[in-house]
Amino acid sequence: MGSSGIIGIEKEVELSGKVYNKSVKILEGYFRGKYAQAKPLSMNASLCFEQSYGGIDGDSASSTEIYVLLSSLSKQPLKQGIAVTGSVNQKGEIQPIGGVNQKIEGFFDVCKVKGLTGTQGVIIPFQNVGDLMLRKDLVKKVEEKLFHIYPVKTIDEGIEILTEMEAGEKDAKGNYPKNTINFLVDRRLDELIEGLKSFDSNGKKESKNK
Repeated sequence: MGSSGIIGIEKEVELSGKVYNKSVKILEGYFRGKYAQAKPLSMNASLCFEQSYGGIDGDSASSTEIYVLLSSLSKQPLKQGIAVTGSVNQKGEIQPIGGVNQKIEGFFDVCKVKGLTGTQGVIIPFQNVGDLMLRKDLVKKVEEKLFHIYPVKTIDEGIEILTEMEAGEKDAKGNYPKNTINFLVDRRLDELIEGLKSFDSNGKKESKNK
């Protein structure tokens, strides 16, 4: 709980470029627009590329970072056999990226070494489908359903693939259906707000007898 929003650790230690730093701010815009229309966005979240020791830039991982935060808030695990690439805007719409063929083939080669299970694949922006020029061996495994390519248009579509749960859409009263990802995230954010109320302005736990 807290009010710092989303913190990019790479930015804090000056290991990221301007495009990446902008993408982190876009993530905050997404969460405010999606979950903070009738309440403040009261959370602290930090993002880091673990064991990355050089500089990074670009926004191709921004959709992935949202999925990670949604997983953490909803407490729903993400499938680890599916790689993700895709930029995102503040409305949660997936945007195209560069190098899509190399990214798909690179992950496919890793999966081949580890052993194809039929559950592995990649999530890509739907706009990049027209750019696909993949190797014949990869295409064959897709046809055999041993490897999958999932084009998506929105964050909601992607999170459903990664969790096998419905994302959920708001009803007329602004509520998400129960047992959906967005419901679980929204409920957790409500819990964080309530938790903050039990602390004073200095961050100390207030006495219940006060």
